[in-house]
This record gives sequence, structure tokens and C-alpha cells, in this order.
Amino acid sequence: MQTRLILFFLIFYIKSVSAQQPDLLSLVEDEKQPKEFVKNSYKSTRVIMSHSLENLAGGVLDFRILHRFGMINEGAYQFFGLDQATIRLGLDYAVTDRLTVGIGRSSYKKEVDGFAKYKLLWQATGPKSSPVSVIYVGGTTVNGLKFEDEEVENYFTSRLGYYHQLIIGRKFSESLTLQIAPTFLHLNIVPETLNRHDIYGAQLGGRIKLTKRLALTADYVFVANGKDGDVEYKHPLSIGFDIETGGHVFQLHFTNATGMNERAFITETQGDWGKGDIQFGFNISRVFTIKDKRKK
Repeated sequence: MQTRLILFFLIFYIKSVSAQQPDLLSLVEDEKQPKEFVKNSYKSTRVIMSHSLENLAGGVLDFRILHRFGMINEGAYQFFGLDQATIRLGLDYAVTDRLTVGIGRSSYKKEVDGFAKYKLLWQATGPKSSPVSVIYVGGTTVNGLKFEDEEVENYFTSRLGYYHQLIIGRKFSESLTLQIAPTFLHLNIVPETLNRHDIYGAQLGGRIKLTKRLALTADYVFVANGKDGDVEYKHPLSIGFDIETGGHVFQLHFTNATGMNERAFITETQGDWGKGDIQFGFNISRVFTIKDKRKK
């Protein structure tokens, strides 16, 4: 009897080990697979208005032209907004694959803005990989308009605003990318209509790839506070298409926001999509390789 029991458990053990063998082999094979970072979550470093999950490759310079026309509902007299224009010119440079810095100048309030963008976690496949990307963005804006009352003592610091953002997102497939970005914005001086120095919000963005060179994008910012006073501020919403043509990326979009930096579109968006307060705009991105990493 004991011999039979021992034989039974021996057979059971051998079958169990043999059943686990493919799993053990697959684990060994997985360990041998190299870690690969996920790229091309977006075709641009911006969803439309806001920063995207994507960083420039190290040593690449991105010259960006952002252009917005006037409100479409202004009718034929203003050529449906095409007679008016707001523009931002920017230069972004990737110090490394993870770190990008940039500066820009907008015609809206003659603002200069600068930022640093660092990829803390990078979505990857393979051993010890991260399922999401996490990016920190910190920036400053400087209002270039003349002070309204130059007879009183004015300070340069009154022109400044600061923002911090943590972008969390994932490229789920070749066709779908989604992200969310909690955002904090501080203004040293605020208008009476805003009445708050610290503003909190969250950006939601996404991309649906339609063809090899065409994608549908959406960019929305929910502002939790700062919507009070005589002016009725709105949550900025942009919808558009990314078109890639070699070294250029064209972003054609419709939006209710005039400003093209975080301070401007988070605190001063007044357009109402329901009333036709929509602006047509485009972003053009042209990249140049300044430092080729392949050359030693």
C-alpha cells in the first residue's frame, strides 16, 4: 500500500513539474527580451494646446509656429475670423531623450514663456518595465504689456506666472493614446475678475490614429477654481487633426481658447462652443537635428 502511495505521489510530482516547465521556460525567455521604450505616443510634443506624453529625441531642435484666427461666428464681415490672428513662435530643444527645454513669444499680451519638461517614467515593454509614462512640466510666463498705471511703483515680479504639471498617460495601442495631467498655476498679480492667485485644474488629452500620417486629437482642461467675477470663463477645449509630412507636423484644430500658453488658456478662455465662439487654428512643427547621437 505504501509503495503504491509513494508511486502515486511520484507520478503526480513528475506531471506537475512537466506541466510547469513551459511556464518556467517562458519566464527565462522573457528575461532575455530587451527592454524597449514605447515611442510615438503622439506625433508632436503638444496634444494641441497642452504638453503631450511625447518628448523630442536628444539633440533635436523643434521650431514651432502656433496660429489662431478670430471667432467663426463673427460672420462674413470678419471673413469668419480669418481677418484676425494671434500667433506664438517657439523653440524647443531636447538636452537628452528625457529632458526638453523651451521658450516662446506670443502676440497675445506680448507674453514670453519658458518651460522644462522631464520624463520621470517611460512606458516600456520587457523586464522591469513601466505600464505608463509620467512627465513633469514646470514653466514661467512673463506679461509684456505696459503697466496700466505707470505713475505708481510697479514691479517686474507682478508680470510673472508659474505652473507645474504632472502628465500621466499610456499608449494603449498603435491607434490609441490617453493622458491626464493635474495642473497647478500661480499668478503673482491677478485681475479683479479672477480674484485668486492659485488655480487648480486637470488636462485630459487623447489621440486616435486614423492612418499612417493622420490622427484625430482632443485637448480639454478642467479648471476647478478661478471662474468667478464679472467675466464668465470657460474650460478650454480643442479638437483637431495631426498631419505628418516628413520633418513637419501640421496640427489643424478648432478651439475656444485664444491664448497659447498655460497661463493664458487656463485663466482667460471666454469662448463658448455652444454659442459658436470657436476659432480655427493651426500649429506647425519643424524639427532639426542639432546633435546626432549616433556620431561619437
